[in-house]
Amino acid sequence: MTIENSARVLLDEFRSRPTMRAGSLIITVFGDAVLPRGGVVWIGSLIRVLGDFGVSERLVRTSVFRLTRDNWLDVNPVGRRSYYSLTEDGVRRFEQATQRIYGEPRQSWSGDWCLVLLAELDAGQKETVRKELGWLGFGAISPNVLAHPSPAMSDLERTLKQIGIERDLVVMRGRTLGKNQDDAMRALVHKSWNLDEIDRRYGEFITQFRPVFRAVEKFRKADGRTAFQIRTLMIQEYRRILLRDPLLPAEMLPAGWHGTAAYQLCRNLYRLIFSQADDFMSNEFETANGPLPPPAPEFYDRFGGLN
Repeated sequence: MTIENSARVLLDEFRSRPTMRAGSLIITVFGDAVLPRGGVVWIGSLIRVLGDFGVSERLVRTSVFRLTRDNWLDVNPVGRRSYYSLTEDGVRRFEQATQRIYGEPRQSWSGDWCLVLLAELDAGQKETVRKELGWLGFGAISPNVLAHPSPAMSDLERTLKQIGIERDLVVMRGRTLGKNQDDAMRALVHKSWNLDEIDRRYGEFITQFRPVFRAVEKFRKADGRTAFQIRTLMIQEYRRILLRDPLLPAEMLPAGWHGTAAYQLCRNLYRLIFSQADDFMSNEFETANGPLPPPAPEFYDRFGGLN
């Protein structure tokens, strides 16, 4: 199968879905492609490139309107053109997501758990905390306790401060007492995060993108448009799984976990096509000052290094 044919299979599958997640796709484009290159893009550029994905002009305009209303995007009109960028809140969420998507899997774990106790909050506050800490990988191990084996503490502290309830929560560390408790905790984790479903989706990701990787590895040279399509759909699908994955240490994962192989596949394919996709973006994406600027230096740290 050629690179173009493998990309066409991905596009056909995406277009055939009964519910077109245009807003989610636009967020992927901003986080993966636009944010590292200045963070601003003309809506006409989005309309032009997303047409290849089966997203109509009307749906792009409707989606960016909703994303603006929901505080994901800001709009800056210049004459008759509208230029969009992520809001501060959108940037913050993507900074949190960057390590989850592009960082290497956990290599070691101390055995400690970070616990957040919600008992003193009202129902509305609990729902807000569950949602916001869910972005950081926390899961509910009981109605009033969220847990994570090794969160980024700076992100946790910043999130709680932004919510405005950092003084109303108890955040603590703890660990199990021995093997029997480890086994019980592993069973609780398996249930709390629905690991079977996450593992199944990782397996589907591998099945979907492994033929694409083999084609790119064989033929090497993908045209820019095709590379951009592959890169965008790959990060879109990988990101959607990671939103549910708490990135638990190996000690807490079931045997045969597909997450590691999915990361390796995503990393290897991304390294092969990112530069061609960037060349396409340089030609197709516009800002108020012309083409997108070059990627920021930290972009090249993704997946352990892109150079």
